[in-house]
Amino acid sequence: MSGQVKALREFPREELFAPGHRLCAGCGIPQLVRTALKAVPDPKVVVTATGCLEVATTIYPYTSWRVPWVHSAFENAAATASGIEAAFRAFEKKRGVKRPKVVVFAGDGGTFDIGFQALSGALERGHDLIYICYDNEAYMNTGIQRSGATPRGAATTTTPAGKVIPGKLEKKKDLIGVAIAHGIRYAATLNPAYPVDMYNKIVKAASIEGPTVLHYYTPCPTGWRSDPARSIEIARLAVQTRVWPLYEYEDGTYRINVLVKNPKPLEEYLKLQGRFSHLLLPENKWVLEQLKRDIEENWNRLLKLAGLA
Repeated sequence: MSGQVKALREFPREELFAPGHRLCAGCGIPQLVRTALKAVPDPKVVVTATGCLEVATTIYPYTSWRVPWVHSAFENAAATASGIEAAFRAFEKKRGVKRPKVVVFAGDGGTFDIGFQALSGALERGHDLIYICYDNEAYMNTGIQRSGATPRGAATTTTPAGKVIPGKLEKKKDLIGVAIAHGIRYAATLNPAYPVDMYNKIVKAASIEGPTVLHYYTPCPTGWRSDPARSIEIARLAVQTRVWPLYEYEDGTYRINVLVKNPKPLEEYLKLQGRFSHLLLPENKWVLEQLKRDIEENWNRLLKLAGLA
């Protein structure tokens, strides 16, 4: 496919996401935004829901955005993007002006929960946009509350691990599965430890007419109580333990992009994050075993969908 690369050195040099933003050290979001703005060809318009990315990059009178950018509320980024896309479509039809690609960045709170209705509507109507959910697995910007993306067993401020509960009891929602159920042509998972894979998937999403959904894993040292210097190590372990499978769906076909035949022990991933430290205690072994079953069931499901089992 035109525009795809084989190595980091082939990434475009131009930086459309300026340095000097206030995102935390070790946060994975800047890498996503830098990569996406390089991978999506011009013209493009960015819509950002309220969240970590928005508040840290647009502190008045400063901005990190070197592209047309629109801030939207927590719950309606997909609706805002739909309106922009429809307006440019009409403008193109009447005046022949080339439509920009509309790119949405929203966190897991603004996607899995608060913004899901707007996203579902945009996918069902078939708007030509790329929707990218940066998933740090809780409402990090507002105080580390649990979201529908928080994995089972994780401690947050609304699911504190202690004598009453051992962290969140429910499993993580399957965002990609729900998105595919809307009949979209392309969806994929991304991870900052695999930047070339991420870049090429965004290029592919940009080449497709209609809605596409990308689900990005981003470490959050603040909410995960992890060492900022080990964020990429944690992200890589997420793939190597099958916590975060890298796969894509395109026109009815599933592909697993990193086939992990011999996964590393889940404990190697958990022990680097304070939010999971209680799962390594004997009294919470049952939660750990349940989490392991969740991961294996999801992996086996993907193997079947990809025709590998």
